[in-house]
Amino acid sequence: MKTTPRGRFITFEGIDGAGKSTQIARLADALRARGLEVLRTREPGGTELGEKLRDLLLDMAMHVDTEAMLMFAARREHLAAVIEPALAAGAWVLSDRFTDATYAYQVGGHGLAAARCDALEAWVHPGFSPDLTFLFDLPSAVAAARVAATGADPDRFERERRDFFERVRAAYLERARREPGRFRVLDATRPPDGIAADVAAGLAEKAWL
Repeated sequence: MKTTPRGRFITFEGIDGAGKSTQIARLADALRARGLEVLRTREPGGTELGEKLRDLLLDMAMHVDTEAMLMFAARREHLAAVIEPALAAGAWVLSDRFTDATYAYQVGGHGLAAARCDALEAWVHPGFSPDLTFLFDLPSAVAAARVAATGADPDRFERERRDFFERVRAAYLERARREPGRFRVLDATRPPDGIAADVAAGLAEKAWL
């Protein structure tokens, strides 16, 4: 009996305003044009429960430990109900953020002890990580200007001070330095077409297509 090849799990990381959503949509279209099944999702969220937890996380002030545990609770449900079944069925899953974001925002930004994040990661998804992660890197001032230009009401993370986002950015880059085989760091100040070319090149390096 022929088995279905496992799909690929690709994550997109970076501070708000980095342009992740645009590139996720472009890659999804390109993969579908090749006849592949693609699932787009996001964190926190991705499930009915996850979206409810997202509303709490983005709106309500809370202790950083509570914040981290809620993030991982949403992630566990996301993995069990969406990501793992889709990968098993052969779909390519494109996620706007995953555990790297928890390290960046909760550990780097809010000062959560890294050991606590490591313990939650080992419990929620031991031995499981994205096949490829694109980190959209840009200065926090540029990102803030882009977010402000949308005119949308900022959530509680978007209302953080500039130094918070500098710590988040630094944590992301440190994470990428520790796992160079998984991460592709992209200059997110470039025009969308140039970034899309970088994403395509990152996939080409993997020789999956």
